[in-house]
This record gives sequence, C-alpha cells and structure tokens, in this order.
Amino acid sequence: QVMLVESGGGLVNPGGSLRLSCVATGQTVSRSIMGWFRQAPGKEREFVAAITGSGNTDYADSVKDRFSISRDNGKNTAWLQMHSLKPDDTAVYYCAFVNFAGRMLYSAEKYDYWGQGTQVTVSS
Repeated sequence: QVMLVESGGGLVNPGGSLRLSCVATGQTVSRSIMGWFRQAPGKEREFVAAITGSGNTDYADSVKDRFSISRDNGKNTAWLQMHSLKPDDTAVYYCAFVNFAGRMLYSAEKYDYWGQGTQVTVSS
C-alpha cells in the first residue's frame, strides 16, 4: 500500500510560479512512475507530467517548457515546478503512483495510487 500526500498549491498571479510536492509513504518508489494530473471544474482529469524511476520525463503539450517534474528516490518525493502560470492552469492537481518499471504511462487508469489533491488557482 502506498500513500501520497501533496502540498504546495495556492493562489498565484498569472505569470507566477508554484512548486508542488508529493511524498510517498508505505513503499519504496525507485522502480515506479510518479505522475501529476489535474482536473478543472467540469473537465476530465488530464495528464500533466510524469517521471520514471530512471529519471525519464514527459509532459503534456500545454505545460511543456513551463513545468518541470523531478524526484528524489531516497526521499520518496516528487516535485512539480510550475512557471509562467496561466489562468487555464487552474485546477486541482493530483500526484499519482504506479509500481511499474517500463515505458511512460499517460492514462490515469494506469496509476494505482493517488493523493488527495491540492488546489492551484491562477488569478489576478
């Protein structure tokens, strides 16, 4: 069993930055994929970014060049650094985890464990 706890959300002005954190407990996470998804009101949950245990990363086109995902396996922690935030980035952001050492996974249904979510609001 894995528990994920996100933190770092909040209210930020357009163009601002935030850093989200996700701490995993209950299982070592080195051979896993950790991802970030988001869900805005009235919309489906969508892929934002993910990182494999070996450090390979991928991003949704909408956040590429603005967001950066990283992880520290020793600390069982992943981060999502967000820059140049836009109102369209407003959503609840979820950390996700799957014990899988293969190719990148982009579908929410492929992830086994989820955090409770943290609200990110981009508004002036």
